[in-house]
Amino acid sequence: MKSREEMLATLTEILVEDFEIEAEDIALDTHLYEELELDSIDAVDLVVKLSEITGKKINPDAFKRVRTVGDIVNELEALLLN
Repeated sequence: MKSREEMLATLTEILVEDFEIEAEDIALDTHLYEELELDSIDAVDLVVKLSEITGKKINPDAFKRVRTVGDIVNELEALLLN
């Protein structure tokens, strides 16, 4: 998972498989809570899954700021560059 496109593809795969969201509903500007109807428990599950995939510890505070799919991609990009 190196490019933004790969990150989006991986994130889309997780959202489809683990959260039963339709792939066509997922775009960088898609709002996680309003459009995808994720809740705080879903957000925790997503952070855990992303930690497993990246092999990196994800700071939960960083994910408190995310609102869109693109925000998650940005956080992943910053995490993987460090």
